[in-house]
Amino acid sequence: MKESTHQLLANAHETLNAAELLVNEGYLRDAASRAYYGAFYAAEALLNERELSFKKHGAVHSMFAQDFVKTGLFDAKYHRWLLNAFNQRQLGDYDETVQFKDDDVRETIQQAREFLQAVKTHLQM
Repeated sequence: MKESTHQLLANAHETLNAAELLVNEGYLRDAASRAYYGAFYAAEALLNERELSFKKHGAVHSMFAQDFVKTGLFDAKYHRWLLNAFNQRQLGDYDETVQFKDDDVRETIQQAREFLQAVKTHLQM
């Protein structure tokens, strides 16, 4: 496995740990953002192993769906979770009126952790 892939996976793990600390302290917007990035880094790690790199989040989402979900390598739920986490992040970053629920953010963190574990299993870590 590439060193850059290892680093992306380490970033995902660290970011999800930060999300848990933030949600435990009541910083739900920031926790939602960190949860998304945990899943995003995991998706980037998969693509990185195939020499694929993108500047736009939407391109990562689309290529993950094309190369890993549509081919049956990953369950479609992971793509849904990635998109849902992205939507939460967008709301938290750009909608000053949105109010997150603790349980919803914790669920997103758990889904991102499960996604990261599925990526690690796929990459045989």
